[in-house]
Amino acid sequence: MTRFTRRAKASLREELLTAAADLLADGGVAALRMTDVAARVGVSRQTVYNEFGNKTALVQAVALHTAGEFLDGIHQRFTEAPELLDAIRASVAYTIEHARENRLVAAALGTEAGEDLLPLLTTRGEPILAAATELAVTHYRERRPRLPQREAELLAETVVRLSLSHLMLRTHSAAEAADAVCRVIEPALAKYSLSDSE
Repeated sequence: MTRFTRRAKASLREELLTAAADLLADGGVAALRMTDVAARVGVSRQTVYNEFGNKTALVQAVALHTAGEFLDGIHQRFTEAPELLDAIRASVAYTIEHARENRLVAAALGTEAGEDLLPLLTTRGEPILAAATELAVTHYRERRPRLPQREAELLAETVVRLSLSHLMLRTHSAAEAADAVCRVIEPALAKYSLSDSE
């Protein structure tokens, strides 16, 4: 496969994922049809099936693609923040703010049509939870080399789960939620602080 062909295939996949995300935000999983995705992009229905296999795989691909965009944003905040706790605060606030603005996530959390999308964030959210936790663990251990792997995993999973909880129950602003999450994990992180690494 040539470089041009690979780029064209990646571009087509991106267009199909964008079209499917828009349709899912409008009507949820039940209303999603491969024919409609194909029509939005201007390809045959078979092209969509060739790319994803079936509707379930397409929905999962959309969820992972959306999660990937969030993970890129989180990685950027970790890269830019001078201190680990600042990075965690910025990444939690970013996650909540942008999830509330994302049409697909907003539909899952707040519309009748999107009710069947909610399991992608909750009961079937394992791939997203695992990816977010793994990214956080990498950053935690870079900033706190003495932090044991298992403890880093527990702290990261705690942050991810608390972030999801604040996202689903909108009782605080993104900044307030981020501050609350940091207050919970700060004592555990402080045990592994190295003055010469900060």
